[in-house]
Amino acid sequence: MQPTQTVDTQRTKSKCRVESCDPVSIEHGVRQMLADKVSGTMMGLWLLIPELLRLGVWDLLCGWVGQPGGRLEPRLGLQLVNEAALCLTRVRQNGSLSQKGLELACGLPFLATDEAVHDLLAARTMAETQDLQVALGRIRLASRHYRGEVLALDAHHLHSSSRRLMPRRRAKPELPATKSSQSAFCLDTATFQPLCCILGSSALSAAQYTPDLLDLAARILCPAPRTVLAVADSELLAGSIFHQVKARTPFDLLTPMPAYPAYRRELAALPPEAFTHRWAGIATAKTPFSFRDAPGRFTRIVQRTGELPDPYKLRAFLCTRDRDEVEALCREFPSRWHVEEFFNANQALGWEKAGTMNLNVRYGKMTAALVAQAAIHQLRGRLGQPCSRWDAKHLAKDIFQGLDGDIRVRDDTILVTYYNAAELQPLAGRLEHLPDTLAAEGVDPRIPWLYGLKLDFRFR
Repeated sequence: MQPTQTVDTQRTKSKCRVESCDPVSIEHGVRQMLADKVSGTMMGLWLLIPELLRLGVWDLLCGWVGQPGGRLEPRLGLQLVNEAALCLTRVRQNGSLSQKGLELACGLPFLATDEAVHDLLAARTMAETQDLQVALGRIRLASRHYRGEVLALDAHHLHSSSRRLMPRRRAKPELPATKSSQSAFCLDTATFQPLCCILGSSALSAAQYTPDLLDLAARILCPAPRTVLAVADSELLAGSIFHQVKARTPFDLLTPMPAYPAYRRELAALPPEAFTHRWAGIATAKTPFSFRDAPGRFTRIVQRTGELPDPYKLRAFLCTRDRDEVEALCREFPSRWHVEEFFNANQALGWEKAGTMNLNVRYGKMTAALVAQAAIHQLRGRLGQPCSRWDAKHLAKDIFQGLDGDIRVRDDTILVTYYNAAELQPLAGRLEHLPDTLAAEGVDPRIPWLYGLKLDFRFR
């Protein structure tokens, strides 16, 4: 993004205004808003600020945009993160969020328009955004958000209304083909937390995205070779994928094998002595397997269910190397379905649909949603029941947009006062005297995008 001294801002639903955005004007505007005091219904969004400080998000955003903290660009990045937490798409066009506390939480005296945010994202390359994901992932790994034993890979199709010409895909055979943006996520199945994601047009194939996605995961986890298992559905059963995963990544890959006639005949021909009886109704076998179109030998794990030959049911899985079949079939592969639970609970953060096919723009928004999800995950752990079980939309509606309060400054501390916030009562003891709490954790309580002011909460 080229240096600029003005920016278009969304003042109300229908009114835009050109504002000065040099560092001095931004600081003057923020300090004036704090002096005037702010009253609004988005005070709950300020609960994310301690989590952003704990994650070091400000330094990540400054490194991503390549600009110092006094500039506009990292503050627009923070605006993207906060908008993702609100689970709102195209919020600046559909309604006004200004003068409610959102812009001030981003270190801005205004709310930038879609065009200003688009310019910011258009100037970022996909490689730079991947570097942001890796840096965030390593911080989350150090914060024990990942166990790094079993990873789930899953494609996630985002419906697109773009007018561009592109291949169309069917989500289901009975549905019409539609334009879509092809994304894929990598999830830690033990903690249900995402490591990274990639994005491409609908022409992107599984053979193209799988090695790249695992390369990103490897940069985050830095695992020893063959200690981490990646599980996926049968979409990834292809010789080229298995060969690339085995040759260029430190991971093992496990997928189910579809019930093709040729595969069924091979399974039916296995002798009874090839199976090891595990417990009532379950037996397993392992055989070598090779693809016709790709070199390399892999391990096929066969699961046989039933006690009598007539009703035997055979199901096969393919793995890049020999692993314990009981662990693989009973614990590791079933954990793949946690990725579906993750999408159901969190896709409203910004992974439901693709409003543009400018991939670097869309990828930047998806990565901002990853940052927001990381902060929300930490906040959920502090909120306790029942809030910790709410999905992203519920949390955004009842916490981030549903708490009334005001903001004022006392000495070097911003005081956020909540009125009748019953949901936060279990957390009140840990939110009051927040600067002391953060300092005890080794976190600098000064907020860099709010010019070194500290943050504290009160309840009335």
